[in-house]
Amino acid sequence: MSLRLKTILGIASIEALLLLLLISMTLDYLRTTNYEGLSKRASTTATLFATTSKDAVLSYDLASLESFVNEVLKNPDLVYARVLGPEDQLFAQAGEKSVLARVFQADVMVEDVSDSIFDTYAEISESGVVYGRVEIGLDINSLTATIDEAKNKSASIAALEMFMVALFSLILGTYLTRQLKSLSDAAKTISAGNLAVQIPVKGQDEIAEVAKAFNAMAANLQEVSQRRDEFEGQLKELNHSLEDRVTRRTQELVEKNGQLEKANRDIQDTQAKLLQSEKMASVGVLAAGVAHEINNPLGFVISNLTTLETYVNNYKTLVAEYQDLFKITDSAERKQQFQRINQLIEEFDLEFMNEDLGDLLKDTHEGSIRVKEIVKGLKAFSHVEQGEVMQLADINDCISSTLKVVNNELKYHCQVAVELGELPHTYCLPGQIKQVLLNLFLNAGHAIDGKGIIKVTSCLENGCIEISVQDSGCGISKDDVGKLFDPFFTTKAVGEGTGLGLAISYGIIVEEHKGDIRVSSEEGVGSCFTVVLPVVLEAPE
Repeated sequence: MSLRLKTILGIASIEALLLLLLISMTLDYLRTTNYEGLSKRASTTATLFATTSKDAVLSYDLASLESFVNEVLKNPDLVYARVLGPEDQLFAQAGEKSVLARVFQADVMVEDVSDSIFDTYAEISESGVVYGRVEIGLDINSLTATIDEAKNKSASIAALEMFMVALFSLILGTYLTRQLKSLSDAAKTISAGNLAVQIPVKGQDEIAEVAKAFNAMAANLQEVSQRRDEFEGQLKELNHSLEDRVTRRTQELVEKNGQLEKANRDIQDTQAKLLQSEKMASVGVLAAGVAHEINNPLGFVISNLTTLETYVNNYKTLVAEYQDLFKITDSAERKQQFQRINQLIEEFDLEFMNEDLGDLLKDTHEGSIRVKEIVKGLKAFSHVEQGEVMQLADINDCISSTLKVVNNELKYHCQVAVELGELPHTYCLPGQIKQVLLNLFLNAGHAIDGKGIIKVTSCLENGCIEISVQDSGCGISKDDVGKLFDPFFTTKAVGEGTGLGLAISYGIIVEEHKGDIRVSSEEGVGSCFTVVLPVVLEAPE
């Protein structure tokens, strides 16, 4: 097989492989991103719809529900919307009649939809009691058409690209073989002993550079004897100046040592930045969930404030009527005013308002405190801790606060069981301990496909604090267990993990705290990570 053919086939094969891989990854990313976006949009719309409709459902305000249903249908691609009360009682619905007539069945994945409509729902609940739900459906035809169009365009581009590569390979192969033949003839001439050969140099590419090298080699061989004598003379002079060279070399070594010390400090700074980067990556994973976790209490706080505003207006009306009563002196007019006040009291349901007022204030206060705790926990992980020093801390508090931050990431598919024993306070770096726990909790959650259990325990064993995180996930193979703490090693899919979490955790526990991390795992059963921290009762220097 000639070099030209090899060049054509080689370049074409590599280009075809890379092009196929690029198109496949691009289409897969396009499909996955659009499907996830549609699913999140449907879930968010249903949740907001349920929150908006809750008060009307609780008060059986069917007129408001009809208005809410018609308003939510203004969202693009929304096919229908429905509000159901207790025992699936239909309160309000709107949309395409043919779609409303069918039996509702919620869809989980967009790619599993067979009727071109993604159906989802959200429950309407208050204080843990479900009073109904909302159902919506989104048309995915436009999304499917967009993805199909992208596939067709990608195929056309790929065909054109392969044709252009084949043509370029043919031209390149022809050019290379012609230049290489000239170089081959020159090499044979040199091997025969004729050092005066000169190869014509054409162009400025690598072949021209090789031709120049051949010409230089022939000239250098002619001068080799003369240059050897010159080198011998220089060697004698260098021997005389050896002492000076040693002194200079010593000075260079001193300078290099200073550079190494600076490099060591730079490495320490880089490690601190790497820890912060991994921490912010973990916070990024939690960001969407934390936003949802904050929106829930904010939703009922805003709802309570709206109700409180109504109550305040009612109280103002009653106070104004009482003030008018005090100004009236005529008995008949006072009697009429009393009747008017009693009518307002019955109309406003004053007794219910007085009872409900305390609950509204209590719920609003609890919701505000909940938002404060979530923000406080997230802030504890987000700030730079390069200057953090060892301090006396309660490890159980570190576990509890970390679980609060990661709660929304786990609660929808994991049951978290916590058993914390009595532990002594110990000197440690609390921020870094929380980072280790965050990595272990997230890894445990990611290992569970569907529903599962995560068990978190702490105890005191042989003068050391042991924290165990056990999950019922997929487990880890024996070959991979030994590589878990290697930097950049990860068992997750591409793009879902940095491979630095456990490596950083190992450095924090083993190197910073002189502890240990133990791993036991069985494929198909689950894994258990145990962090061992020695109890330090005196502040380290």
